[in-house]
Amino acid sequence: MSENNENPGDTTGSGTGPRPEPIRWFGTTWVEHDGGYGLRRAAVGAGALVTAFAAALVLRFAYQGLAIAEVGGFVNALVVVMFAVCSAIAFRTTWAGFGRRPTGSPAEDSLRSLKVIGFIGSLIAYSLRCLAEAPGEGLRRAEYETALRQYEKRRGSRSGNPANRARGNGKRRA
Repeated sequence: MSENNENPGDTTGSGTGPRPEPIRWFGTTWVEHDGGYGLRRAAVGAGALVTAFAAALVLRFAYQGLAIAEVGGFVNALVVVMFAVCSAIAFRTTWAGFGRRPTGSPAEDSLRSLKVIGFIGSLIAYSLRCLAEAPGEGLRRAEYETALRQYEKRRGSRSGNPANRARGNGKRRA
């Protein structure tokens, strides 16, 4: 990585300019939409949807276990409301997370357990995001394009012979 941590996509240490940051399951195919990008998006979206469906079936079996145990209507309603609220919170925070970097704030850490309980909401958000782009692509593309512009600006200001600039007028000695 580069010494400049302000731009995660800026890895100019090798002198070749910024390199795009890979996305899980997509690598750097999101830059040019090549290398099976469309197929990967479809597969990841379908996989997240199938996993959410399977998880919903498991939760249904757990709910049936509560019904068999005859724990009562209040507990049954409490479990349904808990999973619904946690899934809604997980969906919202996952969806919002596609557009910004995690800050590591205590508020995000406190929502981590709710996102684990409401994992179905996170899976659905991931699946829906795959319909438009790779999850996190918009954020990484904006960072990458900013890093490219900054690199070109820095590179353009360094053109020419540095020895000539040191003398002030840019003329060579004979």
